[in-house]
Amino acid sequence: MQAGKRLGVLGGMGPLASAQFMLRLTLLTPAERDQDHIPAVLWSDPRVPDRTKGRLEGAEDPLPWLLAGIAGLRQAGCDAIAIPCNTAHGWYEPMREAAGVPVLHIVDAAAADLRRIGIAGGTIGVMGTAATLAMRLYQDRFATQGWDCVVPDPEQMRRLVSPAIAAVKANRVAEAYEPLAEVVATLAARGARAVVLGCTEIPLGIQAGPQERLAVPVVDTIDALARASIAWWKS
Repeated sequence: MQAGKRLGVLGGMGPLASAQFMLRLTLLTPAERDQDHIPAVLWSDPRVPDRTKGRLEGAEDPLPWLLAGIAGLRQAGCDAIAIPCNTAHGWYEPMREAAGVPVLHIVDAAAADLRRIGIAGGTIGVMGTAATLAMRLYQDRFATQGWDCVVPDPEQMRRLVSPAIAAVKANRVAEAYEPLAEVVATLAARGARAVVLGCTEIPLGIQAGPQERLAVPVVDTIDALARASIAWWKS
């Protein structure tokens, strides 16, 4: 562990997910005093254009905003960057090239969390935004590591997942649990050994209800990215 290392957090997508990431980063870090925690800078800019609309509907490109955030974090002296937004990883390569420092990949963090809970292969359910699933951020990256993915069908996305994500972004977190839990159950019935919550709003909705109702383990990508950040800090 180096005293000079500093983590940058490119957030605001959405703001509640970024705040939850900072909370979980703090709670998951083994520490006895303030000085044992990870120095971190949060760049929370909710003005970043909608990533799903930018990718699927030809709306405003979020990349210039993402690069501006990375530049701000680099100016603040950050030595690695974590991005608690799954869909933003659709622009991972240009962000990584611009950063000049490690950019922790949230899909790789989720893979590490699957292995941590003992699921090294088989079928995995993945929930996320329509853009995350359309870009196959999980499906392709997981395939190289021994997992097959099942995802919600278009009707479930329209009726359950997308409205639940929108509810969390609107601070109506409790409304998100029932539709998200229904999708977890459906993916489990289709053979998923676990479900990756591949949008950082989804764990917040899932946590708003009884966890014992979930048919299979879930991977919280906020926690997974926090663990990856801690591992980077300790390396």
